[in-house]
Amino acid sequence: MTPIDLDPVREVADAVLYEGYLLYPYRASSHKNQSRWQFGVLGPPAAAPASFAEDPGMAMQCLLAVPADAPGPGEVTVLLRFLQHQVRQVLRRDADGGETAVAELVVAGRSVLTWDEAVECEVDLGALPLAGSTDQVRTVAGGEETEILTDADGSAVGRIVRGRDALTVRVRTRVEEDDGLLRLSVRVDNEHAGAVADKDAAIHASLIGTHLLLQARGAAFVSLREPPRQAAAAAARCEQRRCWPVLAGPKGSTDTVLGAPIILYDHPEIAEQSTGALFDSTEIDEILTLRVMTMTEAEKAEARATDPRAREIIDRCDAMAPGELQQLHGLLRDPQGRGPDAFDTGGAPWWDPAADASVSPESDSVLVDGVAVAKGSLVRVRPRRRADAQDLFFAGQVARVTAVLSDVDGGVHVALVLVDDPAADLHDWYGRYFYFTPDELEPLPGDFGQGSTDATQVRKENPS
Repeated sequence: MTPIDLDPVREVADAVLYEGYLLYPYRASSHKNQSRWQFGVLGPPAAAPASFAEDPGMAMQCLLAVPADAPGPGEVTVLLRFLQHQVRQVLRRDADGGETAVAELVVAGRSVLTWDEAVECEVDLGALPLAGSTDQVRTVAGGEETEILTDADGSAVGRIVRGRDALTVRVRTRVEEDDGLLRLSVRVDNEHAGAVADKDAAIHASLIGTHLLLQARGAAFVSLREPPRQAAAAAARCEQRRCWPVLAGPKGSTDTVLGAPIILYDHPEIAEQSTGALFDSTEIDEILTLRVMTMTEAEKAEARATDPRAREIIDRCDAMAPGELQQLHGLLRDPQGRGPDAFDTGGAPWWDPAADASVSPESDSVLVDGVAVAKGSLVRVRPRRRADAQDLFFAGQVARVTAVLSDVDGGVHVALVLVDDPAADLHDWYGRYFYFTPDELEPLPGDFGQGSTDATQVRKENPS
């Protein structure tokens, strides 16, 4: 079997790697960009409690099937990927020839900021046999680079110093038999030597966005999300700690696994409509792009100065043509995989109120226990599905219907506001409704609550 191209898998992995690296509005002054690196952080093991360091380790287990006629147990290539923290310090050259560390320096009309960056790292642990165990310790070198900053006339006005701490990581693998399959365990630990006292020092010594790419030869990975019946028991015995393996690569392929610090589905993909990363994992590209477009020129200038990747986002959004933006608006997908013919609408938009005059949430009604319920009707809520913890609080409450809606699958949903909610009018004003199905509602008589103009009478007749 020819191994699949890992570059598309790396692209998916990068969406995890850079999740939280820089969040909209992509500016250094944004509070949420002061503490980044949400997922896959392996902190230094000797960190003091005051440093708020993350757990130093992660581990995952996956299953492989070896063909009966295979000449040997096969092998697996293990790639460890993460970000290495890098401090970008701006130094201003003073009149006396000395230097002063500054938060910002304007050079030839362009703002240069002190900021925290990151460097991509990929450690190739080589092809490991699918038998026994291995134990490897790898070091990622630290370092320092300098970039001279010159004014329009070519004179040096300062410099940027980028510095990284060295990292030490240990990767252990173990292969065991389980119900005719092989269970592969991979454990990754940050083995940074020395104590770490504060938060800044902890992130400097951490592996960020850590994940694994595994590629098998002479064996096939078994899906843990949807294992075949004969592998279900072995799959249930696999244990994961801060790392979850899923099949990766083209649908149907079984030679590659992505071990990610977030739970994904098998064969995850980057949406074909996405024109580039926005660092908001499972992001809504259209909304974030539109929000970038609403930024002022001053805000965009700050974002561009914050980080080269932020500059790329701003420039890409500014250059986006109307047609490209329209492509982000959405794509109708069939979860049953029936193909595009299942959505043939005869040339009409799949959902356009003007094309379906029969749909009118403001006036539509639905029969509940033989009673027509429509906008303005009073009902008592009887939650059945317990879809939300709040359902417990709605049980027995009296509500006013604000609309009857139908979804694209033919289901009916009734929008409500609670009569006894002091903020009901406010919720109604900006459209914040609670939704229930007709079988979760009990119609109340038309004269229910009459004799009182406020919610007091309703409340008295509400046994809950």
